[in-house]
Amino acid sequence: MPEIKVVNMAGAEVGTMTLSDTVFAADVNGAVLHTAVKAYLANQRQGTQSTLTRTEVSGGGKKPWRQKGTGRARQGCTRAPQWTHGGIALGPKPRTYTIKLNKKVKRLALFGALSSKVAAGEMVVVDKIAATEYKTKTMAAMLSAVGAGKKALVVLPEVDEKVIASFANIPGVKTTLTNTLSVYDILNCNTLVAAQDAVKKIEEVYAK
Repeated sequence: MPEIKVVNMAGAEVGTMTLSDTVFAADVNGAVLHTAVKAYLANQRQGTQSTLTRTEVSGGGKKPWRQKGTGRARQGCTRAPQWTHGGIALGPKPRTYTIKLNKKVKRLALFGALSSKVAAGEMVVVDKIAATEYKTKTMAAMLSAVGAGKKALVVLPEVDEKVIASFANIPGVKTTLTNTLSVYDILNCNTLVAAQDAVKKIEEVYAK
């Protein structure tokens, strides 16, 4: 079982924590991680883009000139795609980009992402992340003290409005809860900063 040191908000070591092999020492499957990230990004797309076809643009009811004898190419409508202000041929229409993953693949990807952070030394466990007031400076100092990189993902066990709001103004920092962990967010950050209670909650839910 991997062990990781636990620090306080000042960056001082206050103990160690033994992590679950199931969650934090799993095999890292690159193909599964790629699939999970691709699904996440695809599911962010709204798919609402839409262009007008020749039947949907206004005007063009009259044949522009007679079929024969003019010396010009035959035309049936001024709203055909080759005309200015004409419809769009084969343009995008509303569609869904949703990619569904089964539960086993989601869990495998999550375990792999968390394990990769532990293996790379990019995970920091803080005994408690708390704030008595809305103060961005306090949270920025904490991230600096624990050695977090420019892009950090802060994992909290539950909603704490003061903590979340204090982190919100720091560029590159994102907060999340244990029940909304995203594989993409974990892989996209330089440092995963997790409260000790959040780590315990993750193990309680997933290490079964």
